Amino acid sequence: MKIAILASEGAPYIKSGGLGDVMEALPAALARIDGNEVVLILPYYKKIKENPAYEVELLHKFNTTLGWRKQYTGVYRLKNRKDGVQVYFVDNLYYFAGRPGAIYGDMDDGERYAYFSRACLETLAAVGFIPDVIQCNDWQTALVPVFLNALYRGIFPDTRCMFTIHNIEYQGWAHSDFFDDVLGLPWEWRGRLDMSNSVNVMKGAIESADLVTTVSETYARELMYPYYAHGLDGILSDAAWKLTGITNGIDVNTFNPETDPALPAHYNADSFVTGKAACKAALQAEVGLPIKPDVPLMVMVTRLAGHKGLDLLRYIARKLMMQEDAQLLVLGTGEAQFEQFFTTLAEEFPDRVAAKITFNLALASRIYAGGDIYLMPSKSEPCGLSQMNAMRYGTVPVVHSTGGLKDTVPPADENGEGGLGFTFQSYNGEDFHAALERCLHLYHNDRTAFRALQRRGMQQNFSWDKPALKYMELFHRMSGK
Repeated sequence: MKIAILASEGAPYIKSGGLGDVMEALPAALARIDGNEVVLILPYYKKIKENPAYEVELLHKFNTTLGWRKQYTGVYRLKNRKDGVQVYFVDNLYYFAGRPGAIYGDMDDGERYAYFSRACLETLAAVGFIPDVIQCNDWQTALVPVFLNALYRGIFPDTRCMFTIHNIEYQGWAHSDFFDDVLGLPWEWRGRLDMSNSVNVMKGAIESADLVTTVSETYARELMYPYYAHGLDGILSDAAWKLTGITNGIDVNTFNPETDPALPAHYNADSFVTGKAACKAALQAEVGLPIKPDVPLMVMVTRLAGHKGLDLLRYIARKLMMQEDAQLLVLGTGEAQFEQFFTTLAEEFPDRVAAKITFNLALASRIYAGGDIYLMPSKSEPCGLSQMNAMRYGTVPVVHSTGGLKDTVPPADENGEGGLGFTFQSYNGEDFHAALERCLHLYHNDRTAFRALQRRGMQQNFSWDKPALKYMELFHRMSGK
């Protein structure tokens, strides 16, 4: 099957979050399936273009129409990827290669990714890759199924399109003039994109794609409710017949405690007791906490944002530090209120709390390995990867039972049996505290049962192989092949 995957970011080339991780692992997993040809198309950002590690060749140069504009498009082929995925970069100095800094956040992001969406279809045509299925991701490529059906059916008569929602909070809103000025679509397509007298490109994708997926089964069900859907619950309810969820995997080769080069000691599910002890001691020393092997180390690697449940941790943190014999380590950057809170908390409890307000992938690996308990009380979580990373390294998760957290962390009882971690149902500080206390009680009072829980987490298969097969089932259903 010929599969084209379109996204605004993808590791190792460039990433800002979970989407980048998915776009590294999913194409590779699909390419490992016999009979598949997989193409990945990404913008040619300045950071990628200036990286000498990526060997490329220029294949095509042409103009892409965007409303009244004729924008240059260069198509570069990556020559040194070895896993069977063919990567193409869409080059445009004005929209991508000439802009330093973050991937997103420019005032014309809507125009930038409208251009990219149309340029992706032009690129596929130029390289002669007529896919059976296009899989596009989040609002940045949400216009692909719209352009495909409105303008490109002559080139792609049988191509089917899947739209995947990684985070519905970001939908691609634009002024109503955007439809004519930027998109230049036939007027009959206006209704698919119109919402509240504005343009909503994610709405357009939901209504235009052949199938809509999300990144976990529970998140797909949650999107039927206003609390989670950020205004699109009615649109998704109408499209429920073509909406489904596939829970993400993780890159088990990168996140592997047996081989991770960032770790001071390596281990597996049979040797984790001594291996994690060495990693914990080294981590405590690295972040300035007392080296105490029998004091539970609670950890978080996260964006410091409200929806990550940090308000709940802030509510219970001081009580937790005064009542429990435990340490807390937080790694991440984000909202100033949370950066300041954790910095202040570390100053108040220097022997119990460490706050690393930075982005450091190697330290993140050492935290997954050296921690005992992983905190993830997210208000909402489409899928989440950190809880799976933590379990892969033998760190027991305590999570809010929502989205992908519910799908990947079945609840254990107070004896540590029957699940993979400790969960709470209602989003409030007291319930989070109670779940955490159950975990701490097991750690202090039945280390054998706690280790059995750690081992079960390490034995889970969180690879992309199973999700890739589920994607293939949907691709076959869409294409009839």
